[in-house]
Amino acid sequence: MTAQEWYEQGNAYRKQGLWHEAINSYIQAAAIDPDSPAAEAKRMLDDILAFYNKDSYNP
Repeated sequence: MTAQEWYEQGNAYRKQGLWHEAINSYIQAAAIDPDSPAAEAKRMLDDILAFYNKDSYNP
């Protein structure tokens, strides 16, 4: 898959509330293209989950 496809998949997971899957997709996209918007999307999700519910995301 391309970085864009991983990013779009992450967005789809995020809209469904599947946070872990979304973060993993964003990580894959950023690994392929560090300038992908997925890197910022992952940072934003990390911030939201750290603030909102620390138990939802446990690296």
